[in-house]
Amino acid sequence: MTDDHEAIIPVWTLATGDVRVPAVAGDGPMTAERLTELRSVLAALADEPIATLEVHPLPGKLDRSRGLPLDAASPLAQHLSQLITQSARAKDAGEGLYRMVVPAKVAAQFGQGVVRPMAAKGFACGIRGPLVNSTGGIVAGATFVPVGKVAAAGAVGGAGATAGVAAAGSAALTVAAPLVLMAVAVGVSAHADQKRQQAIEHITELLEQLREEKLDAEHSELDGCRDAIDKATAILLDQGKLGASLGLDSAVHAINTALGAADRRLAQWQGALDKLPEGKGVEIGTLAKSFPGIDDEGGTFRAHLELAALAIALKQRVIVLQAVEHAQSDPDNLFRNFSRALKADHKRLETLETSIAGVLERLSALELARPQSLRPVFTTGEVDRLMRAANRIHKLGDGAMVDNRKADVAIEIARDKEGSVVVFPALPV
Repeated sequence: MTDDHEAIIPVWTLATGDVRVPAVAGDGPMTAERLTELRSVLAALADEPIATLEVHPLPGKLDRSRGLPLDAASPLAQHLSQLITQSARAKDAGEGLYRMVVPAKVAAQFGQGVVRPMAAKGFACGIRGPLVNSTGGIVAGATFVPVGKVAAAGAVGGAGATAGVAAAGSAALTVAAPLVLMAVAVGVSAHADQKRQQAIEHITELLEQLREEKLDAEHSELDGCRDAIDKATAILLDQGKLGASLGLDSAVHAINTALGAADRRLAQWQGALDKLPEGKGVEIGTLAKSFPGIDDEGGTFRAHLELAALAIALKQRVIVLQAVEHAQSDPDNLFRNFSRALKADHKRLETLETSIAGVLERLSALELARPQSLRPVFTTGEVDRLMRAANRIHKLGDGAMVDNRKADVAIEIARDKEGSVVVFPALPV
């Protein structure tokens, strides 16, 4: 979406604790460039994580099916409503597209790599672009006006806390730890579920071609974890308690088993690549022994890649659930618990993703040798097959280029008049 050139966009600066920072925001209007500079300054100077929250007009055409819906009684929707009603410049209805931007320095605390730029060309764990086209055009010609003077209406920090004014510094700085926590939790969970859906689509197509019962069973067991994860997500985001009846323990076991299989396959792939002679061409037949089907559109190797992507995406959702559960168990230390739990368990996933990307990049750089044959001339069909195989193998690296630079994270929340919200997948800015 694109705002009108005369649009006035309210923006909050949201702290997750009682902090002191220089009065850098002021009360006057800002350009998009000035707002970006402000985010950087706040991230560098503040002791506690600081996010910004903009409110844009709600687009007429918005694909809500790609986000996670929460009703008006959910904690996130209530925290957002409290912030709106307590703000001097908030709109009466509160309807709009709320866009929270968490600076890169802060986003790294949520687990480096949970949300990061990735190549869109390939199929392995790729991101196909933003759901709402707001990261580029949404601020075109708009003027941002700080929202200040939020009435203190409760203690800061607890799971049921409401927004309050920070002790000192900019008048626009608002303490809203629960709102930031819940927005990040839902946004990251939606992001991981988006990757799960993409992996499912590719696996289904591949397995229809392969007709391998063993891989089909592995896929079914992983896909069967979704129900328990969805229910656990809904319960935790409503600040409920998880019980054994959900089946989350069984789901986690299945996901961990799949991750173990991905680790073993990765070690085999790396070992096979290490055995290849350096500086020499490799025959397709030799490569296919360790990477079956690598020269085809489908193939077992590509199915193994997508199964790994699915397991990683499901595990990322579980990590968010575990982090929220930790945070809610200690409401006086909400944000630090959340970020610590996310970061610790995500390290293994990042290593696995990076290692798989390394395998794909090494494969894409291989030089293919002509097959050994007693005949001095190849047929047209043999030449075409070799060219197609070389092209497919070289394209493997397109989807493997992972950008590990720290990026700001944007979380978009569509809010209706009655207070219900839809949280879209978190995106790297």
